[in-house]
Amino acid sequence: MASTCQHHDHDEHAGLSGAALGRALEEAESRCAKTHERLTPPRRRVLELLLGAEGPLKAYDLIAAFGESGEPAKPPTVYRALEFLERLGFAHRIESLNAYVPCRIEGGHAAAFLICDCCGAAAEFEPDFGPQIEAARAAGYDVRSVTLEARGLCAACREH
Repeated sequence: MASTCQHHDHDEHAGLSGAALGRALEEAESRCAKTHERLTPPRRRVLELLLGAEGPLKAYDLIAAFGESGEPAKPPTVYRALEFLERLGFAHRIESLNAYVPCRIEGGHAAAFLICDCCGAAAEFEPDFGPQIEAARAAGYDVRSVTLEARGLCAACREH
């Protein structure tokens, strides 16, 4: 969360917890099994932290929060987990924030984020980059990923 946010009415940005978090982790396990990948304990823990967060998390936030009883993780453990989660479409890196968020849309897709300059929330949506990707392909370019980042104010911050 950005330090400039002076209000705390952000329920719509709350991360998953309880049964909803458990279901999301079970779904991730199932998706991994279908592709013969493993959601190892470190990968699962990083995904759990991302899913439970109220907003984007930097890698060092994940490192610090990694241990269930407060002990930090070794940086390579978290970075390898993030690489895996991005590759399988469970997480996205928001370049402008140098932070990570869980993917809220299943399957490979172009990602777009609305980033609040006040509270730091990042809402994901799926844009239609079809015409641009087709134009790139017509020019002989193989597009592998597209991420759009739009900055402004979320509804809660606009109200204040």
